[in-house]
Amino acid sequence: MTTTTSDPYPHHRANVGIALFNQAGEIWLGRRDSTPGPWNWQLPQGGIDPGENIQDAALRELAEETGIQSRLVSYLGEIDGWLAYDYPPEVREDPRFHKKRHLGQKQRWFAFRFKGTDGDIDLKAHAEVEFDTWRWGQLSEIPDLIIPWKRDVYLEVARAFAPFSK
Repeated sequence: MTTTTSDPYPHHRANVGIALFNQAGEIWLGRRDSTPGPWNWQLPQGGIDPGENIQDAALRELAEETGIQSRLVSYLGEIDGWLAYDYPPEVREDPRFHKKRHLGQKQRWFAFRFKGTDGDIDLKAHAEVEFDTWRWGQLSEIPDLIIPWKRDVYLEVARAFAPFSK
């Protein structure tokens, strides 16, 4: 007998999200480069390469988007299973977003503790700059900072990772 694992989001792009907490329990927030407000703050996130281990993808994306190397973080936990959001029609249909052939993104979320200093953060470490500035903030504020169509995912991230913000 063959068992198959059903993907609840077969038309969503596989992605990772990273919640990075400092020693004081604050979370790292990045402002999307060249994105007007008010909902232009988010946590690091990005695609999973074919064959890539999911946690390795999270550490790679963290390094690419923030310059923070894996030796400067420790694993705190993760959310089991996928969290997903759909792109609104105006995003899926916009010709500038040619990569949006998916209905949205499905994400595996990881929490890490930052063991470095603010000087270890380099938003220009990678050729493709994602964020133009960053700050430490409160986990409870992230759902109100994110674009509305990602808000439900961020509410779940805030709930699941609340123990790490203390």
